[in-house]
Amino acid sequence: MLLTRRNLMNSASGAVTGSLFLASARAPRYRAVALDAFTTLDPRPIASRAEDAFPGKGTLLVDAWRVRQFEYTWLRTISRSYVDFEQITEESLVYAAKALALEVSKEKRQRLLQCFWEFKPWPDADAALRRLKTAGVRLVLLSNFTGRMLTSAVETCSLQGLFEAHLSTDRVRAFKPDPRAYHMAVDTLKLRRDEIVFAAFAGWDAAGAKAFGFPTVWVNRMKQPIEELGFPPDATGRSLDDLAGFVIGANTGK
Repeated sequence: MLLTRRNLMNSASGAVTGSLFLASARAPRYRAVALDAFTTLDPRPIASRAEDAFPGKGTLLVDAWRVRQFEYTWLRTISRSYVDFEQITEESLVYAAKALALEVSKEKRQRLLQCFWEFKPWPDADAALRRLKTAGVRLVLLSNFTGRMLTSAVETCSLQGLFEAHLSTDRVRAFKPDPRAYHMAVDTLKLRRDEIVFAAFAGWDAAGAKAFGFPTVWVNRMKQPIEELGFPPDATGRSLDDLAGFVIGANTGK
């Protein structure tokens, strides 16, 4: 009888321990994720359209455009002369074309700018975001994009209902990596910094978020080296599947 009782007690204890273990295993490591828009939106068609407009020069144009686009966000923030990302995107395109001595007609300019309203998601994005959502992880977008650019992208990609908020830097009139931009997630989610993972597309954004105090995953789709800024990400990966594994608990990032 004693053995039977002990066995029953051990069995019950094991069941409780097992239940707690399963509950723990299911609980995500972090409570929320703030994602840069390009972790989810595929920008590659911009280069294809630029190449159609300027055969043999499309890649050069897009590279110069992208670099100047982000340099303008930093300069506008530092100089406290904020304008929104839509204006910066057009102005940086005009500059890049001039720098390469390319004649960009109004029609070509509008076709290139239209890319920012026609994004498609990366192939892995929808399933990975839904996996995070199902696990109870709260999701927000945190981007330099304007609010209407973010809303348009979410609708175009059929991702409605996945994000609690679309946090545009227009709210604080300071572009990333200014701490005011990252702080929008803390203010909106009402969580500590260490409870919110930031998912970056660009290496400089990963460094900025890490310097701010977020656990940071660099979704390094373009296979770039880590920035030499002294703030390496907590994990890197090639897709949002790697992000989901890190946040939920099965860390597949390298």
